[in-house]
Amino acid sequence: MKELLYLNKYLLKYKWHLIWGLVFVLISNAFQILPAQLVRHSIDLVVDNIKIYRSFEGSLLQATYFSVFSKGILIYALLILAMALMRGVFLYFVRQTLIVMSRLIEYDLKNEIFEHYQSLPVSFYKRNSTGDLMNRISEDVGRVRMYVGPSIMYGLQLITLFAMIIPIMYQVSPKLTLYSLVPLPFLSVAIFYVNNIIEKRSEEIQQSQSRLSILVQEAFSGIRVLKSFAREQESSAGFAAESEAYKHQSIRLTKVDALFYPIVLSLVGLSVVLTVYAGSVEVINGSLSIGNIAEFIIYVNILTWPVTLLGWTTSQVKRAEASQKRINEFLKQKTDIVSHANTERSIAGAIEFEKVFFTYPDTGVQALKNISFSIKPGQSLGIIGTTGSGKSTIASLVSRLYDATAGQIRIDTLPIQDYDLVSLRKQIGVVPQEVFLFSDTITNNIGFGLTSINKDQAIQAAKDADVYENIHAFPQGFATRVGERGITLSGGQKQRVSIARAIVREPKILILDDALSAVDTKTENNILNNLKKIMANRTTIIISHRVSSAKLANHILVIDDGEIVEQGTHDSLIAGGGVYKELVEKQMQTEEVRSEDIP
Repeated sequence: MKELLYLNKYLLKYKWHLIWGLVFVLISNAFQILPAQLVRHSIDLVVDNIKIYRSFEGSLLQATYFSVFSKGILIYALLILAMALMRGVFLYFVRQTLIVMSRLIEYDLKNEIFEHYQSLPVSFYKRNSTGDLMNRISEDVGRVRMYVGPSIMYGLQLITLFAMIIPIMYQVSPKLTLYSLVPLPFLSVAIFYVNNIIEKRSEEIQQSQSRLSILVQEAFSGIRVLKSFAREQESSAGFAAESEAYKHQSIRLTKVDALFYPIVLSLVGLSVVLTVYAGSVEVINGSLSIGNIAEFIIYVNILTWPVTLLGWTTSQVKRAEASQKRINEFLKQKTDIVSHANTERSIAGAIEFEKVFFTYPDTGVQALKNISFSIKPGQSLGIIGTTGSGKSTIASLVSRLYDATAGQIRIDTLPIQDYDLVSLRKQIGVVPQEVFLFSDTITNNIGFGLTSINKDQAIQAAKDADVYENIHAFPQGFATRVGERGITLSGGQKQRVSIARAIVREPKILILDDALSAVDTKTENNILNNLKKIMANRTTIIISHRVSSAKLANHILVIDDGEIVEQGTHDSLIAGGGVYKELVEKQMQTEEVRSEDIP
């Protein structure tokens, strides 16, 4: 239970839900117990008065006596009905306090986990799969809710029922109490084991269902490839094999599930038989009445369901503890990307790298080695290099997704660690190498970094990114929904929408991380011409493998294997005849070959 202690802060927060829930449980239990005593009195009333009623047979007094006698029985019946109704009312209040409390805790816990997720560094997401993270906030939180909701509710009902009923039963007859309660512990243990088997096999079925879903999703998503390679029969055979496994596991679960009610009914029946046997002996001895036997049978039935749920509740608590342990493991992880001084101020855009080294914490790969450069406010820097040379790592360090392993990074002469993270990132616009668009309208995707966006802002940003004509051609224009991950747009359109999203914020520092890789040369030229206006009075870092993009910059770095091998202006690097010039010549030859291939 130590892992579940973390939830005590929420139980304390909603203590009044818990307290009132306990009060309503006690009241509903009282209305459940009292009818058993009324049944005893009504049965004893019948048994005690039946002989007197029969003694008046043939006389007018019999009808009068029956009228009085039946009114007494009717009063007992109405009282029993009224208590059943009152119990229903207070059971409603029980659920409106304890189950509502569990939903409130679920809401708070999900928000806490999600907020904590967003505070963790990018390296955390590289170490953990998306599916695993989603399970923590959905399935694991759901299991925890079963503990703070139904498990606590049924636990309170069981404890209070036993505390209220056992003294009453013991006061009437200790011997009969013992006989009637003997099978109940066996019932609880049996249900515990059966429920564990059911839970285990249910999880196996869920896993099999997940495999089926993945198989179907891949088959439908890749249907063109599947048909191209004529693999329909193999795909069907794989689905049939997985379906067979799912069927087998479902049947195994059904066989175990079928044991649940027979176990309950048999042990409850045994308890009733023992109660009737022991009670009959006591009635013959004259120490108990027939009404007491009926009363005890009702008590046994009252205790049966909570005792049955004890096994289920124990299983749920075990599952909740395992889930909370997994949640706690994530909640204990802290980000190392923190602000040292929480400085919030408007930046001019000067950037300085001084002998910066960086090694990725997940893989141990050294991405940057002794990188030094500086950019003045409003100037631009082009970074060129081969794939894996460390270009994008520089962008990640400027936006402080990572911290340098060694060396110093300054913005406006202030160490980057001193800036408030949110304040700094709000003044930086990034077009990432891997474009991600949300399943929303084009307008909302462009205005994602703003609190609100008007139509004119969206149109101007789209024109600057050379995507306005494409958007205008859609039937719904800027109101077009782009689908999951922007699936309805082409690669080039997604990239240009991403550029529009970055520039609409009017950032002080603009980072284009291979932002034109998915567009053709003509579109690239249009965007570059627009970028000249956008880059004016704004510090810009252009990361690219194309020289055509980088040559716009005031200063160019050529990166290879994490090191600066050349730097200077476009003209000075051409004149130097080094790596940069070779790269320019290769790209020019490639473009000439492409133009010759076009009819």
